[in-house]
Amino acid sequence: MSRTTAVVTCARRGARRRALSAIATALAAALLAGTPAGAQVKALAGSPASPTSTLPTRTYTIAVASEGTDEISIISFGPNGAAVQARVPIGLSATDPDGPHGLAVSPDREFYYVSTAHGAPYGSFWKLRTSDNAIVGRVTLGNFPATAQITPEGHLAFVVNFNLHGAMVPSDVSVVGVDDMVELTRIKTCTMPHGSRLNPQGTKHYSACMMDDLLVEIDVATFEVSRHFLLTKGKEMGMQGTPMTTSGGTRDMSGHGMTAPAAGDPTCAPTWAQPSADGRTVYVACNKTSDIVEIDVATWQMVRRIPTGAGVYNLAVTKDGTKLIATNKRDQSVSVIAVSSGRELARIRTTRKVVHGVVVSPDDRYAFISVEGVGSEPGTVEIIDLQTLKTVATVDVGQMAGGIDVIR
Repeated sequence: MSRTTAVVTCARRGARRRALSAIATALAAALLAGTPAGAQVKALAGSPASPTSTLPTRTYTIAVASEGTDEISIISFGPNGAAVQARVPIGLSATDPDGPHGLAVSPDREFYYVSTAHGAPYGSFWKLRTSDNAIVGRVTLGNFPATAQITPEGHLAFVVNFNLHGAMVPSDVSVVGVDDMVELTRIKTCTMPHGSRLNPQGTKHYSACMMDDLLVEIDVATFEVSRHFLLTKGKEMGMQGTPMTTSGGTRDMSGHGMTAPAAGDPTCAPTWAQPSADGRTVYVACNKTSDIVEIDVATWQMVRRIPTGAGVYNLAVTKDGTKLIATNKRDQSVSVIAVSSGRELARIRTTRKVVHGVVVSPDDRYAFISVEGVGSEPGTVEIIDLQTLKTVATVDVGQMAGGIDVIR
C-alpha cells in the first residue's frame, strides 16, 4: 500500500468512525453518570480450551483504547470472567475521530495516559485519574502520537510521533513531564517510530522505525540518540549515534502491518521494541519477515532471529523473564515463546482478526490481548492464562481496540 493509499484508507475509516462517535460519546456519558454499562461478559468456562479453574480468585482491572470509537474501556477480570465496567470518552472533537492509540499506566497506578493520534494538525497526550477516570491534564505533541510509556520513577513519558499522514521524513519522540503535562523536548529519530519502550532501569528508551528498518536507542539522562541498529535480514548491524536518514522515501508501509510482503523480501518493517526483563537484550518485532530480532545491549549485536506467526506486531515479556508474548497481526493469533530456547510454546488463535496489543499482568499469570476486529465488528480483549496457555475469557469493547495496560 502506498502512502497516498494509506491516507485515503484512513479517510474512509473516518467516515465510519464519525458515524459511531456520537453514539459512543452518548453511551460513555451515561455510563459515567452511573447508568449500568451493559457490558458483555464472556467467561469461557467449561470449554476444553479454558477450564473454569483457570479464572482468577482476585480481580484485575485493565484499560484499553478503541481508536474507532474514541473511548477507553475499563475492564474487570475476576472469578466470573471479564466485563466492561466503564467506557470513558476521549478526544476534542464530537464530529471527527481523535483516534486514541497508545495507553500507559503510571508506576503508582494512580493515573493512566492516552495518546490521541489525530488533531489539527497535531495529536494530544492525556492524563486521567484511575480512581474516577477524570481528565486532569493534556498536552499537544507531534503528528500522530502513538505508543507511550512512563519512566519507572513516574515523572516522564516517552511518546513516539508516528507521523502516518505527514511527509516521508524522519519523525521524533516526545518527552513529556507528566507532573505538569509539559512537553520537554522532541528527539529526532527516523521515519515512522513505533513501539516506545524503556528498559527496567529507566536509563534507555527504545523505538523501532518501520520505514527505515531501524531500532533506535535514546539515553534518558541526556535526551539524545545514543545508538541505532539496522534490522534488514542479512544486513543486521549495530551503529553509534543518530541514524543517517533521508526524506522523500518511497518504501511501502504494507498496510500498517496487514499486507503480506513479496516473497524473499528481507525487510523487517519493525513495529515494536521490547527490552527483556533484566534489560540485557532488546526484542524487535519484524512485521514483514514474521520473526523477532534479539539484540544484545552490551555488544550491540544480534543474538538470533526467533520465528513467529505471520505479521508479528506487538511484544511483551513476563516479569520473571521466561516468556515472550507476541501478537501476530496477519495470522489472527498470539505466540507464547520460551525465552531460553526461542521455542514457541503455543500459538493461540484469537476470535477476531487484526490482533494488536499485549500486556502481561504484574503476577505473570495472564496476558491481555487487544484485537481490532474488521468492518462493523467490535474490538475485543482476549485473556490468556500463561500457565495453561489457553484463552480463558473475552470481552467486547469499542472498534479498533489497540493500546492496553493493567491499572491494578
